[in-house]
Amino acid sequence: MIGRRKFFGVAAASVAVAHTVHGELAQAADAVARSTSPGQAADAMDKLARVAPRGMQGRHVRLGTLDLESQQDFTMAFRRMQAAQIRKASMAALDRLLEAEGLDPATPLTKDQMRELVMKDPAINIASKTWIANQQVTWKTLYDHYHGNYDRYMSELESADKAGPGALVLAPQMAIPDYLRHEIHIQPGGYVGDPFAGYVYQYGTNSFYVGNRGHNEQDEIHRAAAARMPLPKDGKVKRILDMGCGIGQFTAALKQRFPDAEVWGVDVGGPMVRYAHMRASKLGIGANFAQKLAEDTGFPDGHFDIVTSYIMHHEVTAAGTLAIIDEARRVTRSGGVYYPLDFNTGGTQMPAHQMYGRWWDHRWNNEVWSFEYHSVPFNEEIGKRGFSEVKGAAPLLQGFGVRHFVRSA
Repeated sequence: MIGRRKFFGVAAASVAVAHTVHGELAQAADAVARSTSPGQAADAMDKLARVAPRGMQGRHVRLGTLDLESQQDFTMAFRRMQAAQIRKASMAALDRLLEAEGLDPATPLTKDQMRELVMKDPAINIASKTWIANQQVTWKTLYDHYHGNYDRYMSELESADKAGPGALVLAPQMAIPDYLRHEIHIQPGGYVGDPFAGYVYQYGTNSFYVGNRGHNEQDEIHRAAAARMPLPKDGKVKRILDMGCGIGQFTAALKQRFPDAEVWGVDVGGPMVRYAHMRASKLGIGANFAQKLAEDTGFPDGHFDIVTSYIMHHEVTAAGTLAIIDEARRVTRSGGVYYPLDFNTGGTQMPAHQMYGRWWDHRWNNEVWSFEYHSVPFNEEIGKRGFSEVKGAAPLLQGFGVRHFVRSA
């Protein structure tokens, strides 16, 4: 039996949740708040527990068990310590070696030169070893939880497949190119081979962000980028395409900024778009998701007012990047905006500290195509393919390249 004090305390907490989320989650929380008896409250709380068993923190669904949440808190804290202290010590070892070798830290190095330097002092690679070990623990604990509760989470996905307000289009017979089958970030199964890839990615990348760019549990970083997305000169935004959308955080943020627009997120990973659709639907965000190749979306010519992507291109081959730009040209309308958001490209040589980060990320974090990405003169290639660059534009996010283009007539 729920006592009066406890009942009203639960109801108040549920109202707070309802103010920060939408859709199914908000409806369940509102039902608790509207309850007028302990019996009604118990039924409403049971429904809320089925939607978010351990509750919500804003739009963030808490992990399924306290043990798992504690494990992720540990790996997140270790990641922050690694970035602040262990990496600093490793870079100090690199600086000592550069001095002993008579090399200016600003001298551009190739990845082969970087690898030879690292071999001379194992202390340099302590940062890589600790980072990767922590990454492996992060993935394993998440992977084990979702696969250990297979029926529960598969039922959750299946029940959401036909839910609204947005649409979901899957292509289970799609022929996935070999270059997209890698386990990016050493995530087990990658984005295409694990049915729970979306869940694992969501909580694993929350840890990445805290260790590198700041909190993103409320999609803060994606929402900040969406808020800065430039408009076509005529101001008309009826359709938006997010290529390589992953779990749809940027797609959903764009839909929230442009609520009257038809917004599509496409990704080769069926498990990723399936999770993206479930998450957006539960939040009441009417974005649409489809399992499609970014280089072959199947949308009509000139269909979109804005075509974008969020840190996708460094995960594909150089040839894939060019094919995707060609597809973006085809589906962007005359005067429409093309803005592929990704890291600044650095070429095939860069100063030692930057090359060290690029090399170990490629070698140990399974960023298979990162060097191909950095070899492409990105803006130049976009400019060759029917787009005009908008000069002097600000980046959507600090540390990322400025790629504001408009489709030529």
